[in-house]
Amino acid sequence: MTAQGEREIVVTRVFDAPRRLVFEAWTKPELLKRWLGAWGGWSLAVCELDPRPGGGYHFGRRHEAEALAMDVRGVYREFKPPEKIVNTERFDEPWYPGEALITTAFTEQGGRTTVTMTLRYESRAARDGVLKSPMESGLGESLAALARLLKKVDGGS
Repeated sequence: MTAQGEREIVVTRVFDAPRRLVFEAWTKPELLKRWLGAWGGWSLAVCELDPRPGGGYHFGRRHEAEALAMDVRGVYREFKPPEKIVNTERFDEPWYPGEALITTAFTEQGGRTTVTMTLRYESRAARDGVLKSPMESGLGESLAALARLLKKVDGGS
């Protein structure tokens, strides 16, 4: 995870799985629930999405033991399977000001898929606040869970 320019964060992760499978894990509720935010006592209790330009999504993470909730919603601006997703992001209880625009690119080489997420915030202050937050470790946990899931799904489990 690195800062780029005045308002962006770029996250890159390589997965040992074909692009088609990584894209499906990113866009199918039954797979998303198994990795997105599903760690440390959290679950993805709400996973609603209409993956098409103009369609929306609502992801609701829940931590039952601590009675916590974190909901995020957005709109898909571009949806090009299996290569690119562009969507907005706004939390119901904002922990950074404004809305983010997220571009997620999926590229495959030799059966491995590189996912590059570019998160663009409304201001440098918003971006810097996110950089100081635990977002990097949380996203890292989610992406590690995705890597484990891909091994199971790609291996037939």
